[in-house]
Amino acid sequence: MARRVLLLSTSTVFGTGYLEHALPEIEDFLGSARSVLFVPFALKDHAGYAHRARRVLEATGRSFVSLHEARSHAEAIGGAEALFVGGGNTFRLLDSLYRLDLLGLIRSRVAGGMPYCGSSAGSNVAGPTIRTTNDMPIVEPPSLTALGLVSFQINPHYVDPGPGSRHMGETREERLLQFHEENETPVVALREGAILRVEDDSVVLRGIAGARIFRRDHAPVEVSPGAPLEGFLS
Repeated sequence: MARRVLLLSTSTVFGTGYLEHALPEIEDFLGSARSVLFVPFALKDHAGYAHRARRVLEATGRSFVSLHEARSHAEAIGGAEALFVGGGNTFRLLDSLYRLDLLGLIRSRVAGGMPYCGSSAGSNVAGPTIRTTNDMPIVEPPSLTALGLVSFQINPHYVDPGPGSRHMGETREERLLQFHEENETPVVALREGAILRVEDDSVVLRGIAGARIFRRDHAPVEVSPGAPLEGFLS
């Protein structure tokens, strides 16, 4: 079965509702899947988060179950048609996946063809590690090693310095360049509204915004929606 992964920079773009900017892409990606299993563990209020996501995803005509409601987390993932991992704090999300012993099971299901959709933190954990998240480590997971559904790192919510900014701290670009002082893995930095769609070995930038690709010993590369990225990420 082909690997199928959809990675959103964010769940909400300014001026739109929750998932509104990405819903056509999500619906197309989910295809024939008639149900979605939602993972709310990146936020503390699981029930509130699931309620917000349910209203949107059920409107696509699919049934919706939140993983926090399942009697058996492993059985729920084992039987899921599609998985949607919501955003929030990446460290809390990864810590939950470790505590519940779900990383290996999710990897196995995605390798078998189950569609995986992540937003923000849910996109971060799809990479080899969470070393390029923007989040504070409010909890300490056993490891920074994540799902490894894709071979490159993700940096959601990528922003450029504002014109005339007087902020003297490191820019997001400088932080990612520092990552490559210590690591080899490419990073795809997604601006708000950018979406990555991965189908087996195909990686295409979609959505309504561009991205920047960071590679060790290379200048960052700007890419626009519609661009294939495989040549930058091998």
